[in-house]
Order: sequence, then structure tokens, then C-alpha cells
Amino acid sequence: MATDLLEKDELVTEGGLNFVEQEIKKDLEAGKNGGRLSTRFPPEPNGYLHIGHAKAFIMDFGAAEKFGGTCNLRFDDTNPQKEDTEYVESIKRDIHWLGFDWEDRLYYASDYFPQLFDFAVRLIKEGKAYVDEQTSEEIAAQKGTPTQPGTNSPYRDRPVEENLDLFMRMNAGEFPEGSMVLRAKIDMANSNMHFRDPVIYRIINKPHWRTGTKWKVYPMYDFAHGQSDFFEGVTHSICTLEFVPHRPLYEYFVNLLADESYCPRQIEFNRLNLTYTVMSKRKLLQLVQEGLVSGWDDPRMPTLCGLRRRGYTPDAIKNFVKKIGYTKYEALNHIELLEHAVREDLNDHATRVSAVVNPVKLVITNYPEGQTETVTMDNNPEHPEEGTHEMPFSRELWIERDDFMENPPKKFFRLSPDKEVRLKGAYIIKCTGVKKNEDGEIEEIYAEYDPETKSGMPQADRKVKGTLHWVSVPTAVKVEVRDYDRLFNVEDPSSAEGDFRDLLNPDSLVVRENVMVEPWLAANAKPGDHFQFQRIGYYTVDPDTTPDHLVFNKTIGLRDSFAKALKS
Repeated sequence: MATDLLEKDELVTEGGLNFVEQEIKKDLEAGKNGGRLSTRFPPEPNGYLHIGHAKAFIMDFGAAEKFGGTCNLRFDDTNPQKEDTEYVESIKRDIHWLGFDWEDRLYYASDYFPQLFDFAVRLIKEGKAYVDEQTSEEIAAQKGTPTQPGTNSPYRDRPVEENLDLFMRMNAGEFPEGSMVLRAKIDMANSNMHFRDPVIYRIINKPHWRTGTKWKVYPMYDFAHGQSDFFEGVTHSICTLEFVPHRPLYEYFVNLLADESYCPRQIEFNRLNLTYTVMSKRKLLQLVQEGLVSGWDDPRMPTLCGLRRRGYTPDAIKNFVKKIGYTKYEALNHIELLEHAVREDLNDHATRVSAVVNPVKLVITNYPEGQTETVTMDNNPEHPEEGTHEMPFSRELWIERDDFMENPPKKFFRLSPDKEVRLKGAYIIKCTGVKKNEDGEIEEIYAEYDPETKSGMPQADRKVKGTLHWVSVPTAVKVEVRDYDRLFNVEDPSSAEGDFRDLLNPDSLVVRENVMVEPWLAANAKPGDHFQFQRIGYYTVDPDTTPDHLVFNKTIGLRDSFAKALKS
């Protein structure tokens, strides 16, 4: 089950700082690294960023801003088999969208390939690294278990000259992929499995998108990461909890380079995990490649480009991350808290408009035929200064089919025979009858209006229990609406048994092509704009929109039962 978000003891901060910021503050006060702060965000350019990455770089950039330091963007481009410039550009775009900027501090792990290679050569010469010709399966079998020490490779005691010669020939392209690796010679009996002679270089016979064919050997993450931090001048390497057991290896390598004047430090925090969501890059890539979603920016995806297309805002995401906090324990966070943050932000900023999603015609029989008048609608009652807009009213209107029932239950306060409701911004009406087709489906609803009850008139405050939104038939514009729901049916698809693809929600996308909207909205909607469809939810104009075909994505519904729990 998801962690109870109302239990906040683990999120206690000191002086408004989370535990990572507290550690940074202590280091700065102690004058470590000359009192300098430099963080970095090191994404792999092998996929699109998701909201979990956002939590990471919000910390990286945010801590630098808070303490007057700097934050670098450094692409971990050490595997040319999986990398693409498409991902590089998307990552830059997403970081800027969240409001952060690396300025002139854009780096790549490939910038440090010469230094990393030289460091590997140094380790070989010092007898701290050797070339192993075993298969990956044989190497894994020799690692032992957490309670049983590993066994030495038969190649562990090769002479330095032979190791050096083989490593140079590996980089010259003389050997096929998988035939040889370079391993650090540390301790096969160490209780930390990562110290058991880790692989630090492997052969990849594919051109690198930045360095071409210069290199045939590429560093492993544990070897490239800490050293790149050191070469770059990073003081605090902030990463997620799965790197806790890697930290001693990080420190082992950087301590071979560093001195008392400067040494980077690794600090770990918990990952962002969400209910009804998968965060695995591998699984997200499967969804894209198998056509189970429309792409990386599908609004059902947890990718930042998908959330942006759906209508989630930078402030909502940052507020959500602030609420869940940074801790030293893993948690599964309720997606409802993210949705609550989105509603809060959109409620403050989204313009209110009228849209009828499932229309049925309402005919006001005592309203003059051919007559049209205008009513005034508030753009945003949260901000009266944002003004109003005009909306046409006529004899024939579209209302929601669900807003009418012939035989309603006791507490149905919408339209029904002989009952009164108010048409928002306009008049009070009373239902007088219906017209049905041969299948018994209602085609038209008939009503009479009270001309003395128009909003703003003396009798306008006559009380009725229901208020309906509507759109005038003659001026309504037909648009497409894509109703999005959660992508998965189960709370924790990542840990559920079986194939995660079998857990997909078949109703996660419903396309509605006959939604009627008011003309003001049709004339003013631009891709990326946010609106509240009154009484329905928040919607965002999709990039697929053209002047002749408006497309809206459902961002989130209006109902927010989670808000009450948060306030209790």
C-alpha cells in the first residue's frame, strides 16, 4: 500500500532545511572544499525524463540556488549503444520547463574520456587493475554472495605489461565486444559486493555520437561517475538510495585522485515512486516501442513531456515534490497528492469556460425564436481582476445529458420534470417535457424560462438548488476532447506479479468528438493554454490543435477528496 502522506514525522526539517540541505550547510560552515558548493544533474541520454528525475534535479538545482552555489548539467554518455541526441535535447527542454538553468555549465562524461582512460592506465601500472577474458556469466559466478566471499579470476595476477598491452589493444579495436573487460583489483572477500574487483571498462564497437570512433572501450558508471565529479569540481554528488552501497566504491576511486583541499561527497535520498505508475525506463521504453502509448509525450506517461502535454504545470510538480519531501527511506506516494497539487495550481490560474461534453438539446419554448442576447461570465472567480467575457444565449442550448433525469432520486438537484434550475450566468428555467426518438432516447428537453431572473436583475437571487452550465446551439463550436485516466489499474504495478502490460487500464483514454464549447473559448484557445470546463474538470489545449480542429486534453477532474484528508 502507498505510504500514508498524513504521517509527516519523517519529513521533519531543521530550520526549513531537509536532511540533504542540512548536510550541505554543515559542510559549507566547516569550510570544506574552500566553502564552495557545486552540484550536478547527470542524466543518461537514453530516454526521456520522468517525474522521478524531476525530484532529483529540483534538489540539485534548488540546493545550489538556496546556498549560492552552482549546478551543472552533465550527460552520462558512456554507452553509445543506447544514446541519442533526441534524448539530449528533450532533457534540456524539460529542465528549462521546470524553471532551472545550467547557464554555461553543460558537460558530458565523454568530455573526460581522456582523463578516465589515463586514470585506468595508472591503475594498471600500479597493479590495481587487470584485463579479464572471462564471460560476464563467469565473472558474476565468481563474485560470491553477501555472506560468501568471491574467488579470484584466473587472470587476476597477470603481469602489468601484459595488462597494459591488452588494454591498449582493446581500445584499438582488436577484440570483439564481450571478449575482455578491465577490472579494478580491490578485494574479492569484501563484504560489499561492489568491491569485488568491479568491471571498470568494457568494449563497445559502435561509434559514439560525440567522439566518433576514437574510443573502443568505455567506462562503467561506477568508474566514470565519481571521477567525472572530481574532474568537474563538483562538491556534492546527490543521488538516490540505490547508490548507498556504491558510495564506498565512489570514495575509493576519488580518494586516489583527491587531496585534502578538495574531494566530492555523495549524499543519497529516496526515489520518487507513485501509485498507478511505473518509473522504470525499460518499461516506459517498452510502452513506447510496442505502441501501447502514442509516444514519450503521451499524456498518460509520467515523463515530463507527457505531463506537460496533459496540462500539469511546473509549479504543481515542484509543490508536489516539496510536500513529499526528501527522506532516507523508500516510499510509495499517492498519485492523488500529485493530482491535488495540479488542481490547486490550475484552480488559481485556469480561465473558466463553458463546454458540454455529452450534449443533449434544451429548447426554451417561451424564449423568442431567432433572438440572441449575451450574458457575462467571470474568467476566474479566484482573481476578479482577470475580468469577464461575453457568452451568447439563445432559445436552443446544449446541456449535459447527465444533468437531466425523468425519474430522479430524492437528492437529484439538476433538471427533471416540473423542477427548476438556474442556467449559469443566465435565467432560472423549469422543465415542461421531453421528446424521445423511436428507441426511447431523449432527443430534446423542453423548458420555460423566467425572464425576471437573469443574473444581475432584482429577482435573480431567487433560490434554486441546482445550477447547470450550457452552450448556445447556434454559436457552439464542436471540438475533440481526450479524456485521460490512470495508465494502470493496480496501485503498485511495479511490484505486481505477471507482465506489467497486462495491468494497463483499457479506459485510460476515451476520445470524445462531439463536445460543444462556447465561441469565446474556440476563438482564444492556443496550444498549452489551461481552462476549467465548468462543473467538469481542467483541460489543456493539445499541440495537435489546428485552426479548424481544436483538441483538448483532460488534465484532471474537479473532484478532490484527497484535499480533505490533507487538511484533517
